[in-house]
Amino acid sequence: MSRNTIKSKELSEEVQEEIEDSVEEKVEETQNFLRSIFSAKPLSSYLVARNLPFAAFVALLGLLYISNRHLAERTVRSIDGLGRDVKELSWDYKSLSAELMKLTTQTEIAKRADTLGLKERLQPAIKVEVVVEQK
Repeated sequence: MSRNTIKSKELSEEVQEEIEDSVEEKVEETQNFLRSIFSAKPLSSYLVARNLPFAAFVALLGLLYISNRHLAERTVRSIDGLGRDVKELSWDYKSLSAELMKLTTQTEIAKRADTLGLKERLQPAIKVEVVVEQK
C-alpha cells in the first residue's frame, strides 16, 4: 500500500496564506449573510423579492407532498375495501357452489322428479339399433 506523500510535505507560506484568505472571506460572507437575516431593521424588500421564488417553490413542494399523501391514503383505503369485497364474494361463491353440488346429486334429482310425477328408471337403458337395407 502506498503512502500519501502530499500530506507529509509542508505547504509553502504562499499557499497557506491563500487558504487562510479564502477561509476568512467565506467567514465574512457567512457573517454578513447572518447579520442581514437577523438584523434589527425590518427585512428589506430586496431580500424578500430575491427569496420569493424559492419560498414559492418550497410551498409548491409542500402542497404536492400533502396531495400525494392524501392520494396514497385514499388508494390504500380503496384497496382494503376491494379486498373485503373479494373475500365476501369468494364466500358467496363457495356456498353457492356447495349448494349446487348438493342439488345435482342423484337422490336430490329423484326427489324433485317425484314431485312432478316422474319415476326413477330401475332397468338400465337399452340401445335401439336401426337396420337400413341397401338395394
